[in-house]
Amino acid sequence: MTANTRTIQPQLEVLHQLFASATHDASAAMCRWTDGLITLTLDEVREIPLENVCSELNIEDDLLTMVILSLEGDLGGDMILTFDEKNGRQLVASLLGREINGEAEWSELEKSALTETGNILGCAYMNALTRLIDHELVPSPPYFVQDYGASVLQQALMAQAMTTDQVLICRTGFHREGEELNWRVLFVPTQRMKAAMEGALHSAP
Repeated sequence: MTANTRTIQPQLEVLHQLFASATHDASAAMCRWTDGLITLTLDEVREIPLENVCSELNIEDDLLTMVILSLEGDLGGDMILTFDEKNGRQLVASLLGREINGEAEWSELEKSALTETGNILGCAYMNALTRLIDHELVPSPPYFVQDYGASVLQQALMAQAMTTDQVLICRTGFHREGEELNWRVLFVPTQRMKAAMEGALHSAP
């Protein structure tokens, strides 16, 4: 156990540096998108036993509003932007400059505003990763989904779960004028993406 801790921890430290830089870029993009209202901070980068992921991240099988963006191929991964219903509608109302819509159905305009948020964040993260590993990363168009959070996260973890029982999660939080919001970005890289990031960071001068 002690030996594993010594080998894993330095890797997490360098990955934390990477994601801190990517989060800084994403925060600047989010600040511009929301006219200075919303910023981001990196909550954690850590490896979690596969069976404990949902409980440790406090993502139970509740219905969430999400924007999902994927990277295709071995050097891939998933970015999942999660909100509860109230917080998702609050963001959309702020972006569209209108009152919160409490109706059951989301309009196409509201979905578009939320997916564009995911697109802005995703591009900022992927540009940072592209610069690091010197490999062009092309994300899928982000898509809006309302589903059970634990189920979506488990699907995103499948690629890692095929090769390891410890999965890497990067978690980012949102803040509005200093107040922490119940919004999260989770980035789940594949094992090859994780290895490429670690290799690039270790070979950097």
